[in-house]
Amino acid sequence: MRIAVYDIQEKDIPGAITCIQQAFKDDPYNHWVFDRATFSYKRNAVSLGIRCQWGRHYALFHVAKDIDDPSGNILGVACWLPPKDPQAPRTWNDFAGDWWLWFEQVRMNFWYGRGGLNVKRYYIWKASQATAQSELWKDPNGYYFCNIVTVLPEAQGRGIGRLLFKHVTDVADQEGRKCYLESSRAEPNMAIYGKMGFKLAKEMVCDDDGQAITLYCMMREPEVEM
Repeated sequence: MRIAVYDIQEKDIPGAITCIQQAFKDDPYNHWVFDRATFSYKRNAVSLGIRCQWGRHYALFHVAKDIDDPSGNILGVACWLPPKDPQAPRTWNDFAGDWWLWFEQVRMNFWYGRGGLNVKRYYIWKASQATAQSELWKDPNGYYFCNIVTVLPEAQGRGIGRLLFKHVTDVADQEGRKCYLESSRAEPNMAIYGKMGFKLAKEMVCDDDGQAITLYCMMREPEVEM
């Protein structure tokens, strides 16, 4: 198997959605923020499709494929938010992307409903995330933020995740920039990310009246060749 990483294309979106849904099926954050009894895979697929479309224009959205597989099956997915000065004002391009995303999500909710999403918990998470990032993000050079990284369950253990990371961390090293991620699993994720240079920076607790989840904020310093 020869794996290569590509920028996501329109034709890749269905496979990317399948990959994300399968890999995050038992994710602790998903179990906390969604009511499993009313969770809708169809609505979730539409939501992920919107994210993929947004990511093609406003993020670094990559897919991993087997070069020798003519089907073009998506084996892994990664979405990174590009670095920006945390203290700099937002650009018109940022506003345009956010408004497009908001409009598409409102339209989706009108048609499909919430699909099991616990809105209260979603906003608890967003508030906790904003607080954590305001405390940690101090570098004016900005951060490469790994927003999503996942590999199909049957393709795990083959180095695909490492390749998806390396595709961006190599650039971050060349530019002298830090990388950041938030993991919903302490084990085995923190050890895996640690091998790629990430270190725990903060434990982010999202608490809904005692029903809490902990996310692990990890930072990676740029590696400089000697």
